[in-house]
Amino acid sequence: MTHSTNGSRVLGFAFAMLLTGSTAVFGQDTTSTQMPTQPAASAAPTRSITAGEKMKLKGTVVDRDADTFIVRDEQGYETTVLLTDRTSVKSNGGFLRSGQNYDVTNLLRGLSVEVEGRGNTGGQLEASKIRFDRNDLKVARSIETRVSPVEGRLTTVEAQNRSLSGQVDELNEVSKTMRTDIDKNGQNIVGVDSRVSATNDRISALDDYDVAQQSTVLFKVNSAILTDEAKTSLDQLAQQALSTKGFVIEVAGYTDSTGSIAKNRMLSQRRADAVVRYLQENYDIPLRRMITPFGYGEAKPTSDNTTREGREQNRRVDVKILTSRGLGQTVGSTLQQ
Repeated sequence: MTHSTNGSRVLGFAFAMLLTGSTAVFGQDTTSTQMPTQPAASAAPTRSITAGEKMKLKGTVVDRDADTFIVRDEQGYETTVLLTDRTSVKSNGGFLRSGQNYDVTNLLRGLSVEVEGRGNTGGQLEASKIRFDRNDLKVARSIETRVSPVEGRLTTVEAQNRSLSGQVDELNEVSKTMRTDIDKNGQNIVGVDSRVSATNDRISALDDYDVAQQSTVLFKVNSAILTDEAKTSLDQLAQQALSTKGFVIEVAGYTDSTGSIAKNRMLSQRRADAVVRYLQENYDIPLRRMITPFGYGEAKPTSDNTTREGREQNRRVDVKILTSRGLGQTVGSTLQQ
């Protein structure tokens, strides 16, 4: 009788700890309603859009993922906007007020946008049209240069699904295994604690990225045209990316130190854009999987700009395949005995 009572107490304690951990992981309210909901005081209020509801929204981009970004309006409410292959991204005005087309990679944090679309079943605003001023884009690009291209909350579709839904099933399995081992081993709770801890570590690591492969392509003087050697290098990298789960690609362009700062920044951006266009046109890699391609000009040289050989090495674009560290982790299937 005493052993049964102690086992029940341990079981109750273990479940209390499990529920505490799961509350920390899944504390976000996922209830879908038409009206904005007010979360805890420490978080900004969020807005959920009714499926099929047509909406026009103005605000500032405060966060960006592979397929979505978050807009905060003047009232402080945040709305998740979903990008699709049909989303039109243009600047306002221009000749005959038609505006200029832009890639979705230009939707940077800090950019003021106007979004039109309809709500989907997930409470998001599925964008059909996005408009912004070109002057606002210049400001947003200036802000982006002050942070690392991979800094912030970068997630893939697989990582989002894993962190918002898949971990519920995993924690349930941990609970079942825990009950079985308590019945078999009495007060042996050490293995249960380590498995729950490993699961939480795996969830936390989903926003951490590792470099799976990287390549550097070189350019001729004052040129943004890919050489045959550069194309071969990009072919190999693209094939590796397409066989990698949950990848994103970081593209950064550079120049040597000759020429003005403004000219070098424009040239490095053209080189980065040339790499992105090659990967998209030849391997159909979605633009949403490429982290904002950016030209750094003559910044971050890898070689000495006072020599000819050094300048040749600095006329480059660095391309990296990044993978979520959390997707590569596994949790042990057995508990410590």
